[in-house]
Amino acid sequence: MSLTPTNPMELGFKAPEFSLVDVVTGTPKTFQELKGERGTVVLFICNHCPFVVHVREELVCLANDYLSKGIKCIAISSNDAANYPQDGPELMKELAVRYDFPFSYLYDESQQTAKAYNAACTPDFSVFNEKSECVYRGQLDDSRPGNGIAVSGKAIREVCELLLQRKEVPAQNQTPSIGCNIKWK
Repeated sequence: MSLTPTNPMELGFKAPEFSLVDVVTGTPKTFQELKGERGTVVLFICNHCPFVVHVREELVCLANDYLSKGIKCIAISSNDAANYPQDGPELMKELAVRYDFPFSYLYDESQQTAKAYNAACTPDFSVFNEKSECVYRGQLDDSRPGNGIAVSGKAIREVCELLLQRKEVPAQNQTPSIGCNIKWK
């Protein structure tokens, strides 16, 4: 496990389009199809990363809390499934069904989507407004495996609330996420 932070990027970039297979339905999905009318949280996750496992239940809660308010989540796994078979589509589907993911769990086999989003770690979060402009890149909250801080989703929840109130998301105070590096081919 290599501790890797979110790559810094200039905010305001447009969400890159993609067409990736939803592992539960087996059908291709695009950003335009999946985005929320008030905002979209794109999360790069995987099945095995201890940092993702640590926050997985909160990701489901957060997605459920904001879905009816017009903010949707999209989860993408870009890990190399040949060398990390636990992150392959079949096991992704099992996990998504077991945890009743209220969001699409997409497999980025080519890793081109991760590169387009400049994703570096799992979990890696980008939040987009209703115009699909990035307003936040950073952590879910201050909790990490073993640090004793409860998982709350505080940072992403604050951004979502600002989006719902149509208020500007401050560019400062965006603490990078930390997790395992994406397993590149």
